[in-house]
Amino acid sequence: MAQQEKGVFQMGCHTLSIDSSLHRLNRQRLVNRLKPKNLGSNVLIVLQGGETKNMYCTDIEPIFRQESYFHWTFGVREPDFYGAIDVNTGRSYLFTPKLPESYAIWMGKLLTLQEIRDIYGVDEVHYVSDIANVITGLKPELLLTLEGLNSDSGLTTREAVFDGIGKFKVNNKILYNEITECRLIKTSAELQVLRYTNRISSEAHKEVMKNIRSGMTEYQLESIFKHYSYYNGGARHMSYTCICGSGDNGATLHYGHAGAPNDKVINDGDMCLFDMGCEYYCYSSDITCSFPANGKFTSDQKIIYEAVLKANRAVMAAVKPGISWRDMHLLAEQTQLQELIRHGLLKGDINDMMSARLGYIFMPHGLGHLMGIDVHDVGGYLEDCPQRPKEQGLSSLRTCRTLEEGMVLTIEPGIYFIEAQLKRAKDDSNLSKFIVWDVINRFRNFGGVRIEDDIVITSTGMELLTDVPRTVDEIEALMAEGRKLDVKFPQQKMLK
Repeated sequence: MAQQEKGVFQMGCHTLSIDSSLHRLNRQRLVNRLKPKNLGSNVLIVLQGGETKNMYCTDIEPIFRQESYFHWTFGVREPDFYGAIDVNTGRSYLFTPKLPESYAIWMGKLLTLQEIRDIYGVDEVHYVSDIANVITGLKPELLLTLEGLNSDSGLTTREAVFDGIGKFKVNNKILYNEITECRLIKTSAELQVLRYTNRISSEAHKEVMKNIRSGMTEYQLESIFKHYSYYNGGARHMSYTCICGSGDNGATLHYGHAGAPNDKVINDGDMCLFDMGCEYYCYSSDITCSFPANGKFTSDQKIIYEAVLKANRAVMAAVKPGISWRDMHLLAEQTQLQELIRHGLLKGDINDMMSARLGYIFMPHGLGHLMGIDVHDVGGYLEDCPQRPKEQGLSSLRTCRTLEEGMVLTIEPGIYFIEAQLKRAKDDSNLSKFIVWDVINRFRNFGGVRIEDDIVITSTGMELLTDVPRTVDEIEALMAEGRKLDVKFPQQKMLK
């Protein structure tokens, strides 16, 4: 078990130690945000944590990962908990399932209520079976429960429900916006965890780049990344399904899913696009590195890579509080199109290209997204935020908010040669006229390049959390260093 006994989470002495005060501060921030709304003199927030779930009709349990709002508020690692906060006093309560004695045989020691209280730093702990009686004794005028639409997943949060809740007055509309706005701006304690996940993921990406060899299969590089992250960083979970695209697979934006499981053999000369990030204590990282499998960029690979890098760095130089994220997407698009013009892939006026939305053909996703406990973190399109644009490409933006200090985002421009997108442009005279098809045809099996870094907005600009080689020279030097190790991977053996 991680070191929870002292109110500290840590996956071994070589990993980051996180104090339960991180969540105490989060609860206080939420209470401070709700108090001015004059909701009543005795208001109680009630949240329901994630549940134990088996796979289909079997008795196999997937590894539990806590529901994100509940983790932000309480940091509880186990399933089937409830939590409550008194808005007036800030007093906090946890409700744990009462487990049968036989549980200790299969799953380990049963913690006492006092031990749970000490581990998670709350004021009181009771059993879930007593939740209605405990809340009745607090005599609340109003219960605030959580219901709201996640604009990234399209799914609605699960509202807390327990036996006896029907006798209380409940409001499920107020809490979602307020707790989401709190999650949007990271505290210094949260930033410490996000720096850690970025450091581990950055080092894991370097390990992949040093160890890649032609003839390996994409999933073997995924395995190296996961092993490094878990072995060295205590990161049992990934933030999302690893994307290990080589060759034309780099043009599939969410490659790596069950139907395309990182199973291609990597060829000498392939461009690789590896999008991978570990998760520690439910906090995410999200980094994409693009590089040639053999460690040396061709002239064409260098053209595309440096165009994307220029866009990435242009956005980094421009971000600061008060800047529109929509404008940053347009800056990235314009920068990439200008580079494609300069190298003869496109022709015509850049302003006309932008008006025709040509950038969408080569970058059919948004510039980046909010990041935190969820890799696509919440808060992108709340009621009072700028609404999702309707133009092609811009409609894929996961937020159009004005940047604020303490926001954490990814910057991930890309250029991809996707057959369906090229066909779309070919069939549209408003787009086709800008494209030098003889040159573009040279790139049809290229795949794509994405360069993704994680940043936090500061008072004057941004802090770069990611630390991987980015220039062509830096990448080639690191990969050359890896080849000096002369790593040998054994031939695959047929197992019968």
